[in-house]
Amino acid sequence: MTTNFLRTAVILGLLSAIGPFAIDMYLPALPTIGQDLAAGTVAVQMSLLVFFLSMGFGQIVVGPISDMVGRKAPLYFGLALFVVGSIGSALAPDIGWLIAFRFIQGLGACAGMVVPRAVVRDLHTGTEAARLMSLLMLVFSISPILAPLTGSFIIEGFGWRAVFWAVTIAALIAVVLLAFGLKETRPAGHRVGSSFGSALAGYKFLMGDRNFLGLAFIGGFGISSFFVYLASSSFVLIDHYGLSPSVYSVFFSINAVAFFAMSQMTGMLSERYGLRRVVRVAVSGYATVMVVLLAVMASGMDQLAVLASLLFVGYGFLGLVIPSTSVLAMDDHGEIAGTASALMGTLHFATGAVAMAVAGLFFDGTPLPMVIGIAACAVIAFGLTQLTLDRGRDVAEAPAE
Repeated sequence: MTTNFLRTAVILGLLSAIGPFAIDMYLPALPTIGQDLAAGTVAVQMSLLVFFLSMGFGQIVVGPISDMVGRKAPLYFGLALFVVGSIGSALAPDIGWLIAFRFIQGLGACAGMVVPRAVVRDLHTGTEAARLMSLLMLVFSISPILAPLTGSFIIEGFGWRAVFWAVTIAALIAVVLLAFGLKETRPAGHRVGSSFGSALAGYKFLMGDRNFLGLAFIGGFGISSFFVYLASSSFVLIDHYGLSPSVYSVFFSINAVAFFAMSQMTGMLSERYGLRRVVRVAVSGYATVMVVLLAVMASGMDQLAVLASLLFVGYGFLGLVIPSTSVLAMDDHGEIAGTASALMGTLHFATGAVAMAVAGLFFDGTPLPMVIGIAACAVIAFGLTQLTLDRGRDVAEAPAE
């Protein structure tokens, strides 16, 4: 594995982590923000939901632009917009202004989500792309592992507004890394023919591609189960189970470790068994564990240890699903990699936003509504896997011994 390969993975991972960092550092503060701004749980969750919506739907525009003008310019603009939204959020006088600036912040963050996936496709396909994607996710993992812990310490020491000053500094560091560490992977010669018209044609083509849509939604419902957890976990663990913000951050980080540790096995397993078989087995394991969790919690066994253990195992399986489905979905679309990455990202976040909103309607402060939402997403992902991936192609794709 070359130094350049590692450097590219580190920079792309950090760029991808900027948006999630603004989510994960913020989670321990949600109950405090509600108290400080005299806002209810639904309003506080809305500040999280609008971030997801803008970060998701903004990708529809940013992806094609990255095909037209190159990969780096949209990243610079996105980081600048992210900084504006972060500063506005830090200074927000009430929940309405916080929601508005979180929307702007999400628009800026979307470039860091969509463009790195396109860069991976510019550079590699197949198993090599899976290796780079999983390595990128290892760097990306600093967000859900370290961000809640960092956020809780910042919140306890300086208040929740300091979280937004911290992510502003992180974005400025990302600008420096982008300027000096990442080359342009979409040269001018490859941009010929890329336009908004070709992007619309690309979206139309992709929306008719059953394989692409199936894989995008398998990953989307997988991510959605995590989004449901993001939206409700701080209220469940802090208010229901009585954890402190710092202990909650440790609990959250443990699940993230399972997710990203398993994601690092994607390249090795796909090389041995093929990406499609990896997806099929991982989704089956993920859905099984989450259904068991639902059955246990619905039976009245409201114990934190049970919730923690089964989430850890389930999100470990999910760590294999996300990079594998992303690589498979984009494998056949190198000429419109930015557009394909944008549509996939938008479908992921739109699905997640809907799942969060529906789960939020039934949230009552207990773990059960959250677990129902997580399990429902897992079961849907399992059903889509059966419809999208046929076993015959699993065998055909598997590398020879």
